Amino acid sequence: MIRTEKLTRRFGDALALDSTDVHIREHATTVIMGGSGSGKTTLLRLLAALDTPTSGSVWFDGDDIAHVNRKRLYELRSRMGMVFQYSALLNSLNVYDNVAFPLHEHTELDESVIRTIVSMKLEQVGLRGFEHLMPSELSGGMAKRVAFARALAMDPEIVFFDEPTSGLDPISAGVVTKLIRDLTQKTRMTSVVVTHDVHAGLSIADHVVLLWQGRIIAEGAPDDIRQSTDERVCQFIEGRPDGPIPFSSSKTRYIDDLLGGAVERSG
Repeated sequence: MIRTEKLTRRFGDALALDSTDVHIREHATTVIMGGSGSGKTTLLRLLAALDTPTSGSVWFDGDDIAHVNRKRLYELRSRMGMVFQYSALLNSLNVYDNVAFPLHEHTELDESVIRTIVSMKLEQVGLRGFEHLMPSELSGGMAKRVAFARALAMDPEIVFFDEPTSGLDPISAGVVTKLIRDLTQKTRMTSVVVTHDVHAGLSIADHVVLLWQGRIIAEGAPDDIRQSTDERVCQFIEGRPDGPIPFSSSKTRYIDDLLGGAVERSG
């Protein structure tokens, strides 16, 4: 459904994504995993047209969304939904108005129709009857589900999830994970999930992409990832602190910096 060609993103001297080719399969769940700083959120933002690549292309329905005009970009974005890491609900609006917001902004539907759609979307995420609550009155898991309902309001073809289980207790994380899996299957939408939660990611994925230092080091079905013999993959899946993926991202040794500073002061 979406594919990238030599997708690269730099932030100053830092290379966040390095000539990456990814294929997002239609009507399936693609899970992008990797440690902090691996480039997974950068990749998600580029796929969702929330950022512009330094070079390379993102193809969606025959268009390179990195280079289309603003009008066409908005048309393509209307076919996408996004669930942000911290839900990004509008604090001044209650649950109903948060879910109805994209319908009010992008359609001319009668309010009675919008009310029906909002009720249906909240029913899908198990929150019908909570329309009157404000975001401050919601638990973390409930806020994630409201954000999910809002992302579904326009019946998008593809929904992007940025760390959907981050900060949730095990039960809430399980609820959100099950929602993603069930709704992807029932509505035949396409889901792209960025997560560092290995258990949740492998449990819902049809296809897994594992990143390290802005490059793909493994991809395939969940069982392919579990059975990988690549030490970097094994270290990430098992959560081992020691291995080829270092904890520190510094490019120089700390002792060398200290000694270098001491030499400069003495000079």
